[in-house]
Amino acid sequence: MAGFCREDILMEDNDILVVHKHAGMAVQNARMGQMDLEHALLNYLAKQARAETPGQARTQIPYLAVVHRLDQPVEGVLVFAKNKDAAGKLGRQVKDGTMKKEYLVVCEGKIKKQGVQKFEDFLVKDGRSNTSRVIQPGTAEAKKAVLEYEVIRTQENRTLVRIHLGTGRHHQIRVQFSHAGYPLAGDAKYGAKERGSLALCAHHLELKHPRTGKRLSFTVKPEGEIFHSFV
Repeated sequence: MAGFCREDILMEDNDILVVHKHAGMAVQNARMGQMDLEHALLNYLAKQARAETPGQARTQIPYLAVVHRLDQPVEGVLVFAKNKDAAGKLGRQVKDGTMKKEYLVVCEGKIKKQGVQKFEDFLVKDGRSNTSRVIQPGTAEAKKAVLEYEVIRTQENRTLVRIHLGTGRHHQIRVQFSHAGYPLAGDAKYGAKERGSLALCAHHLELKHPRTGKRLSFTVKPEGEIFHSFV
């Protein structure tokens, strides 16, 4: 499911816009002829502004800052800033780790380890192929990648996993689980045998409101069919 509608907005005020992004929609820079989420939201805000001031011409483009991103095949919760002050404060939360993101994935294979586990690897990105891979520490341009995960449920040859990222590297979850022998279902780019939608959802987001400081929490249910088999 790709696209955007008013029902995808989880919260909106004068400072932030929290949205459920669907799989298949780019956050920014969509291909020619395709709408990305950033511009869909700008259109929404422009229409909202015109409705609030009927009869007055409005040529000013609404302010909207992308605070963090999800890859096009990934669904989940995103927060956007509606002014520069909010953008700066939310950006600092991303950098210092006070913005908490939790992911759900379905991977191929049966992970037997219980309790909270950790992956620590060094990754390097290949811009030409838009992929990343695990390499030896000390290699030029290598970046440390850390995540914690916990098995929620297993099936015959699949595992539902909850993930907390310690770092935010390119394709990090996909690369690290594939390297460990558990590629995400539907992720042909990183060795999955199962074809279909990428089984990765940024299902939970916690942040401090940039103006009030109140702790906010948002959760969405994964739409991918493969997740439904675990319910």
